[in-house]
Amino acid sequence: MDLSATQAAIRDTVREFALAEVRPTLREHDREGTFPEDVWDGLADLDLTGLTTPETYGGFDADRLTYAVVNEEVAYGSLAVATALSVHCLATSCLAEFGDESVREQFLPEMVEGRPVGAFALSEPEAGSNPAEMSTVARSDGDEYVIDGTKQWITNGARAGVVVVFARTDPDDPESVTQFLVPADADGLTVGEKEDKLGLRASDTVSLTFDGVRVPDRYRLTEEGRGLAAAFSILTGGRVGIAAQAVGLAQAALDEALAYAGEREQFDQPIGEFQSVRHTLAEMHTQTQAGRLLTRDAARRMDAGEDARTAASMAKYFASEAAVDVTGQAVQVHGGAGYTTDHPVEQFYRDAKVTTIYEGTTQIQKDVVARALF
Repeated sequence: MDLSATQAAIRDTVREFALAEVRPTLREHDREGTFPEDVWDGLADLDLTGLTTPETYGGFDADRLTYAVVNEEVAYGSLAVATALSVHCLATSCLAEFGDESVREQFLPEMVEGRPVGAFALSEPEAGSNPAEMSTVARSDGDEYVIDGTKQWITNGARAGVVVVFARTDPDDPESVTQFLVPADADGLTVGEKEDKLGLRASDTVSLTFDGVRVPDRYRLTEEGRGLAAAFSILTGGRVGIAAQAVGLAQAALDEALAYAGEREQFDQPIGEFQSVRHTLAEMHTQTQAGRLLTRDAARRMDAGEDARTAASMAKYFASEAAVDVTGQAVQVHGGAGYTTDHPVEQFYRDAKVTTIYEGTTQIQKDVVARALF
C-alpha cells in the first residue's frame, strides 16, 4: 500500500527524528526508568503531540494512515515514547470528539503544544479486559460530580496534567459508565508508585486513586451511560496505533539483526551467508511487512468511514505477536551478544511483549475477530 508524497515525507522526517533524537538515549532511559522529556518537547515541535486534534485548536488532525505511519516511526526509535504519544492522543481525541466547546478551548490548544500531557484511565485492579465491571463511581452533587475509585496501569499517569476517566454514575448499573475529564492537580487525586516493569521502562505506569475528586458538570464528556461506547470507538483507532508501533519495533529489531548478520563472522564468513540465518531474516521481514499491511489496511478503512473494528483487531493481534517473534529472533541472530545490554535487541524483546497486552490483549482481539466471523 503506497503512501502519498506527503505521507512519505512525514515518514522520513519522523524516522530521522527517531534516529537522531530518540534512539541515542534509548538505553539510558530504559536503565534508569525515566522518560525523555526533551524528546517529548521535540515531538511537540514537530506538531506530533497534536496529531489527533482538529486544526481549529492548532492541531495536526492527521488521517488514520498518517497516524499509523507516525506511530510506526516513533516506535522505531522508542516504544516507550510512542506509547506515551499514543495515550496522549487518545486523550485529545476524547476531548475533541466528546467535550463541549468550552472544554475544547480550555485544554486542546495547550495539549497540542505538549503540555498538559494526557492520560486515559479506563482499567482498574479488578476490571481490565472487562471494563464494564469497573467500580469507580461519579456521583452527581449539585453542579458537580464527585469521583471515587482506583484506576490501574495508567500510562503517563505520573506526567499527566489531564486525565480522561471512566466511572459509573450509578454504582449498581454497569451500563452507567460515563467519561469525565479530571485535571491532574484536582484535590483528592493521588498518583501511585511507578510500576517496575519487564519492558517499556522509560514510560511511567501508575495507579490513580480518586478520593472525593470534584469536577464541574461541564467536565462530563459523554452523556451518562455512553462512556464505554465512546471508549470503544476511540480504542479502534488506538489499536491501529498500537499495531503500527509493534511494526516499528519489529522493523528496528530486523534492521539490527541484518546489520549484525553482515558484520559478525564465524567459520571465516559473515553469519548472514548461512542459509539458516538468511531464512530467519526472511521470516522476520515477512512477518513485519504482513503486520504493516494489515495495519495500513485498517487505517485506510477508518479513513474511508468503514466499520474497521475487525480490521483493527486483526492488525493489533497479528502485528503485536509478530513483534514478539521478530524481536526474539533478533536476539537469536545476535547469539550470546543479543542476551546482553551491549545491543538494543534485548530491550526490543522485553518491550515487545506489552504490545500483546495493552489496549486489548491478543485474546480479546481474537474474540472481536471471531465475533465478526460468526
